[in-house]
Amino acid sequence: MDIAVVGAGSLGSLLGGLLAREHDVTLVGRDPHVSAVDRDGLTVTGVEQFDVSPAARTDPPAEADLAVVAVKSYDTAAVAAQLADCDLGACLSVQNGMGNESRLAEALSCPVLAGTCTYGARLAEPGTVAFTGRGDVVLGAREGGPSETADRVGAAFTAAGVETTVATDMPRRLWEKLAVNTAVNAATALARVENGALVDGPGRSLAADAARETARVAREQGVDLPDERAVERTRQVVRDTAANRSSMLGDVEAGRETEIDAINGYVVRVAAEPVPVNTTLSRLVRTWETEQERC
Repeated sequence: MDIAVVGAGSLGSLLGGLLAREHDVTLVGRDPHVSAVDRDGLTVTGVEQFDVSPAARTDPPAEADLAVVAVKSYDTAAVAAQLADCDLGACLSVQNGMGNESRLAEALSCPVLAGTCTYGARLAEPGTVAFTGRGDVVLGAREGGPSETADRVGAAFTAAGVETTVATDMPRRLWEKLAVNTAVNAATALARVENGALVDGPGRSLAADAARETARVAREQGVDLPDERAVERTRQVVRDTAANRSSMLGDVEAGRETEIDAINGYVVRVAAEPVPVNTTLSRLVRTWETEQERC
């Protein structure tokens, strides 16, 4: 399969590297990383160690069987506009936050799949990505139900050794992932702590409250996500990734814009009733972002 990975940062580069062991892959990202890959190939270190030689560029190719979108949520609209000019067989989002798939589908004529990814990755230096944790990819039709396109993409990922599940309940899975992200990302970013700080103490209660609010809003949207499931899934992820630093913490430490509007902010926007924990977390992160913009 001819695959373009759009958003070749840490996760995109790792997925692209894994897929390049079996498929023709083009990494689409920023310099100096993509220039280093184009010149010397991509080195993967950590959990697995190997070298591959995908194509690498700063703009999407003219055509591909599949575009895997791994950009930050605030870049989705711009990427959708770029991909609209490409001849694509399908598109798969593995992004954080909600609303990415609908934005892509509005711009593209090909099927758009929803996905989640729990692989851990970190860009070590240009041309090198550290594989920091084995996970899985879950993908399927963004509206749920069976999908021949999802089956084909799932088979291609599996052939490359990527742990992959093709699911028929992606709306619930996306909301479950959102519950975890609302519970973990903003709290760890604001407190400047690793995920493990939410295992017990006040962090544990804060995370559970955010997850419960998100589950309630999911049910308002017609998605069956019990509070208990959202909280337990959050606690499982926190335990399993205790030594990890969330992506939002990384953004804050680097002084970058965060994805708060697509995570806690999304819950606030679509909630029928007040969601005070998500509202407070959103406002605090946006306050920090506003101050960054002034500097």
